[in-house]
Amino acid sequence: MSTLEKTLLTGKLIEDEATLRTTFAGCSDVIFHSFRTACQTTALCVYCVGLCDTDRLERHVLEPLMEMKRNAEPTQVPMASSKTILALSQAVQAVMEGQALILIDGEVPGTLYPLYQVPSRTPEEPAAESTVRGSRDGFTESLSTNLSLLRMRIKTPALKLQMRTMGEYTGTQVTLAYLEGIIDPKLLQEVEARLAQLKVQDVLESQYIEEGIIDQRFSPFPQMIATERPDVVTANLLEGKFALLIDGTPFSLIAPVTLFSMLQSPEDYYQNMFMSVFVRWLRYIFYALSLLLPSAYVAITTFHQEMVPTVLLLSIAKAREEIPFPALVEALIMEISFEALREAGIRLPKQVGAAVSIVGALIIGQAATTAGIVSAPMIIIVAITGIASFMIPRYAASIAARLLRFPIMLMAGTLGLIGVMLGVILIVIHLSSLRSFGTPYLSPATPTSAQKLKDVWWRPTQENKSR
Repeated sequence: MSTLEKTLLTGKLIEDEATLRTTFAGCSDVIFHSFRTACQTTALCVYCVGLCDTDRLERHVLEPLMEMKRNAEPTQVPMASSKTILALSQAVQAVMEGQALILIDGEVPGTLYPLYQVPSRTPEEPAAESTVRGSRDGFTESLSTNLSLLRMRIKTPALKLQMRTMGEYTGTQVTLAYLEGIIDPKLLQEVEARLAQLKVQDVLESQYIEEGIIDQRFSPFPQMIATERPDVVTANLLEGKFALLIDGTPFSLIAPVTLFSMLQSPEDYYQNMFMSVFVRWLRYIFYALSLLLPSAYVAITTFHQEMVPTVLLLSIAKAREEIPFPALVEALIMEISFEALREAGIRLPKQVGAAVSIVGALIIGQAATTAGIVSAPMIIIVAITGIASFMIPRYAASIAARLLRFPIMLMAGTLGLIGVMLGVILIVIHLSSLRSFGTPYLSPATPTSAQKLKDVWWRPTQENKSR
């Protein structure tokens, strides 16, 4: 493709056809159809089988060209969105996207007809982001479908969609969406600059772009929201953020984000305010539990038994009486086993994945307790930790807690609660230095913004919701 970037159409059909045939050599799905127009001029139609709608091509393009009046141009064919091109690289890219290319001998510009017929599924509810109340449609792998779902919700010309092509071999269409007048101009300039500097050979999923434009790629915490829900993208655009929609994947990217926005669910704004606040605070508490509960248990049972009430301590001691491993090894065994079961449940077919995960956890937990490998209190701790991780709305945010849980457990097993506090301090230091497109990751808590804090500890109504 790079050798054709500066090559222009010559207007000589024989030369242009030879160049295109050389470029598409070995591509059996690219068809070269020669025909004569009504004025007996030699013409060529190039299209890709499977991507181009051949029925519409025959009825709306080829037949009118063969019957059009003398001295008429191909662009006069009654076909919406047709356009002319001069560069051969544009012609090659358009054919690979499913458009039909018409070249007429003696005329320099070629004509493109958007006759896409790309296989795509209808919008369905995202399985990973289901809600009790809210819209049931989700993004698909078709970029045009996703853009229409976005336009359906934001009916204003202030919604700007900037499209660009990325990937030397994949030629993936990437669209930058934002609301003019709401987004910060400096943020818009920043994301445009990062996208312009991004050099990727292939774009198969949104993660390919995310890794290239985030501030700190080696941080375990996500710096962009990946979502399949059009209503989530709409809400964030109305708050002055931007979104990236990528062809070939239903996951769009949203930035800038904060730690608190990763713990908020779209359903918080679809149900009763007091219930939303209750669930939101429950989510904050259980996010901390998913990160620190196993470590706190290991530290207390190993170094700080005096902190446990006597009756509970005797119960734990009795349960651990025949356990051959220290609490740290016991916790690592159960946590690693739980993560393996969770991953196996994801990889297995949907019909049996959930059943295998639940049955596997019950059997392994019961068998491990009976065999005296792990204690019953540890089973309870791991189960509570797993439930807490499932409460996190964003999968990427739960991954960060799952990863950091293990080093904190090691520090708790060697230093006790001092190690746990040291781990928390290191995480807070990292979060304080983390940025998402210039936005502090811990905002609006630090730096403090009293107006924006309303949407952290409370769920404001639509009248006083800050944007």
